Amino acid sequence: MSATPENLSGPAVAETMLRHNWHQAEIEALFALPFNDLLFRAHSIHRDNFEPNTVQVSTLLSIKTGACPEDCAYCPQSAHYNTGLEKERLLDTETVLAAAEQAKKSGATRFCMGAAWRKLHDRDVPAMSEIISGVKAMGLETCMTLGMLTEGQAQSLRESGLDYYNHNLDTSREYYDEIISTRTYEDRLETLRHVRASGMSVCSGGIIGMGEGRGDRAGLLMELANQPEHPESVPINLLVQVEGTPLKGVDELDPFEFVRMIAVARIIMPQSQVRLSAGRENMSDELQAMCFFAGANSIFYGEKLLTTDNPEAEHDRELFRRLGITAGNPEPCSH
Repeated sequence: MSATPENLSGPAVAETMLRHNWHQAEIEALFALPFNDLLFRAHSIHRDNFEPNTVQVSTLLSIKTGACPEDCAYCPQSAHYNTGLEKERLLDTETVLAAAEQAKKSGATRFCMGAAWRKLHDRDVPAMSEIISGVKAMGLETCMTLGMLTEGQAQSLRESGLDYYNHNLDTSREYYDEIISTRTYEDRLETLRHVRASGMSVCSGGIIGMGEGRGDRAGLLMELANQPEHPESVPINLLVQVEGTPLKGVDELDPFEFVRMIAVARIIMPQSQVRLSAGRENMSDELQAMCFFAGANSIFYGEKLLTTDNPEAEHDRELFRRLGITAGNPEPCSH
């Protein structure tokens, strides 16, 4: 049966619906549901596919900061904007491994590393491979975001033990040109194809609150859900406005709209980990709890997300305690 908002009721709520043929109008109709109806449907699907009180915890480290040649309008690391960010060279392996060890001690199960590059150069592949191998040896899952990849580079990273590669689509096709001009939407999709072909898991999501409309948020989710395989990890970022970037001063997003984004992502990608990513520093505990109910089951942990603030790990542990949430690695239920 098709999974339209009209027939997502009763027993159908509990079905696992792995579809790759969503239409924009269907997704917009989900966004338009009464809030309580949307959350009920999202939570029912979440509970059918995952242990509902387990949340995966990742830590993100910037291994090369600033001076990025891209002009992403949200990014303080872009060389196009004066944000006061100090650029830094690529961290040495020992420094990265020390950070990974600390992340593991703090409860993270996945260690994510980001470099402010337009694309990975072949000369940097050996250094990335060494870092990946070292982090894997600690028993952590590994994730990197290094910009665009060639097919061969993706294969090399996979052979080194990289579990996930992050490459966000950012927004819808239609709104994309409002955000970036130095890389095309097709560039991003091509990298995702290379990642998938290598056997790595895909981490791909986007940012909301950049002045886009609900139709753009629906369009972003449609692009992700209609991939041949759903991304294993879907980070949903709330724009962190940074002085000096073009998006500083944009109207802030209604918090309920953020929860709707989480809920719709859960409904149309029922077996993906949906991650609360950037922007949690400005979210209340109550808003985050609502997101967990709506289907979010992954967060970034630690006091920095690349260059922006994130809630302190101790605060997150206390929030988990209050909500009865266990930090773990939720796997989709088999059916």
